[in-house]
Amino acid sequence: MNDRDDIAARAKQEITGMAKQGMAHPSTKPVLTGMAVGAVAGAVLPVVSIPLGLAVGAGFALWQRIKR
Repeated sequence: MNDRDDIAARAKQEITGMAKQGMAHPSTKPVLTGMAVGAVAGAVLPVVSIPLGLAVGAGFALWQRIKR
């Protein structure tokens, strides 16, 4: 299994865990915080929309949780 598959497997595991455990999962709060920061950036920056900011913020926070 290469590194890309490992990252995808870890991301799937984290997302599944957040979906099942909700706020009890350790990744949920950091990802929600990332979404909030992204949404604020999307509202402030003229080139970025709020939905794009939400997605990028959540993605970045998730990446920070799963990278090694």
